[in-house]
Amino acid sequence: MKHVLITGGSRGIGASAAWHCAQRGMGVILTYNAQPHAAQLVVERIQAEGGTAVALQLDVGNTGSFAAFAAKVKDTLQGTWGASALGGLVNNAGFGLFNPIETVTEEQFDGLFNVHLKGPFFLTQALLPLLGTGASIVNITSATTRVATAGVAPYAAFKGGLEVLTRYMAKEFGERRIRVNAVAPGAIRTELGGGLNDEFEALLAAQTALGRVGEPDDVGRVIAGLLGDEQAWVNAQTIEVAGGYNI
Repeated sequence: MKHVLITGGSRGIGASAAWHCAQRGMGVILTYNAQPHAAQLVVERIQAEGGTAVALQLDVGNTGSFAAFAAKVKDTLQGTWGASALGGLVNNAGFGLFNPIETVTEEQFDGLFNVHLKGPFFLTQALLPLLGTGASIVNITSATTRVATAGVAPYAAFKGGLEVLTRYMAKEFGERRIRVNAVAPGAIRTELGGGLNDEFEALLAAQTALGRVGEPDDVGRVIAGLLGDEQAWVNAQTIEVAGGYNI
């Protein structure tokens, strides 16, 4: 059995990825920051369908907690599955901010940086000793790195940095046959940034070739596929999952 860790797994894309991984027979560790009940509901859904999952608390913006978290992951792997290694890591946790550049505060800027770029960098570093040979890392970025959207400049900039980091991770971890790819969602029906109202959803759907916004499962399936063995020759890529957004 392959064991994977998905940050931000209590809702949205992370929760979908956790479920699809479990459906493929993977053991899942999912993290939450401030929503333990939502995370437990994801765990219970997976368990009800015959899978195994554990929820752990993690603030991806707090790098000082990563050493203790890695130790907890190691104990969880051993205690739950009798395993010693992770076969996959998904750096998914994040939040949105919709402010024009002239109104973004330094505190807001730093918060986005800590969660979307610094956090994935140092969390991956902390978990590297637990990642087995041939493991797969998936970094969740955004279609906003390709299409400039007013009001999301810091978010998009750090997601762009994560795409660059993805290629460097793939280069440096190649000796251990660890694959690293990025998945860049387009407009997805999640709670990120407060969610979508009807008017905004209609606008985004009109800008998408397939005529709708995406659902978390549209992305979760792709993430689970990249963690599986059937995508073993896909490496150092950014895969946009956006239905043809602004093409």
